[in-house]
Amino acid sequence: MRLFGAPATPAARPSDAERIRSILTAAHSMTVVTDGLRTEVRHLDGADPMGRLHLHPAEPGGEAEYRPAIRLEFTDVAPTPVRDRVRARVTVLGRLLTPYSDAAADSGADSTCMEFDRAVLETPDGRSHVGLEELDAACPDPLAPYEAGMLTHLLDDHHDLVTLLLRLVQPLPTAAALVRALPVAMDRYGITLRLEERRGHRDVRLPFPSPLDDIEQAGTQIQALFSAARRRSHRNTLPA
Repeated sequence: MRLFGAPATPAARPSDAERIRSILTAAHSMTVVTDGLRTEVRHLDGADPMGRLHLHPAEPGGEAEYRPAIRLEFTDVAPTPVRDRVRARVTVLGRLLTPYSDAAADSGADSTCMEFDRAVLETPDGRSHVGLEELDAACPDPLAPYEAGMLTHLLDDHHDLVTLLLRLVQPLPTAAALVRALPVAMDRYGITLRLEERRGHRDVRLPFPSPLDDIEQAGTQIQALFSAARRRSHRNTLPA
């Protein structure tokens, strides 16, 4: 599914490394697995856990077998009440170089030194592995800390504008097939709508005129999408 009148090339989207950094930036909790124990760490308060971890490249040889393996698990959940709310899962794998402390983690201290193995991103489209160099070079999406609030505001206070955005979709889903349309994601490249139909669902990306560089540009780009939708010749109601 694509924008009306737009080329059939895929819409721009974050790289896997950028997606991982954005998920970590917006995370409010994570699961730490080490020595066979699972610990839930909450109250991350949206602070990128990468800033709390000292990640080191794995050194060949050494004493890796004597260092306990550690796994950090993050779940990216859509803030809106869509079907299948889990959008992605991120797992950071490695070995501990210093003891892990729940209390230190909750306080925001740099408590963990970790020999990095890999980061794994799992989405409905598949699984990918990202190395430390690529992860270090990636920047979190500027909308990541604000996405949840922006999407819930759009849905709760401006649901008519969500319907308006459907004009940008071709072919326009029919009223007989469409149950509802909800915003499921927003990043620097655009808004993603989830079209929930009587038989399954599908996502469609609506790209901004240009990628955002910071949160201050979001209002202008979102309004540009609404303006483009108003210019479309589709009727206000979905076809039967």
